[in-house]
Amino acid sequence: QVQLVESGGGLVQPGGSLRLSCAASRTIFGPMSWYRQAPEKQRELVASITRGGNTNYADFVKGRFTISRDNAKNTVYLQMNSLEPESTPVYYCKANTAGVYWGQGTRVTVSS
Repeated sequence: QVQLVESGGGLVQPGGSLRLSCAASRTIFGPMSWYRQAPEKQRELVASITRGGNTNYADFVKGRFTISRDNAKNTVYLQMNSLEPESTPVYYCKANTAGVYWGQGTRVTVSS
């Protein structure tokens, strides 16, 4: 069993930045990812990163987000810049290891 704890969400003004963190309770050998989900929408991939550092981003990121991970800390990060109101869903951390695990999510609200 793996527990994932996200942090870093909150209220930010349009154009602002947030850095999300997701800490896993044990070593994750597979990819770690960030997804987002808005009400009545499917959960969608934002970015993923392998243990070796290979990354993949959704088209809507448009160069504004950066995913990274610290394997020694079992933690994945998502740096989000130039946030806009459409970037307001809950962000979920996903870890692929012996199984697939999800965090509880951290909400991002973009508002003036």
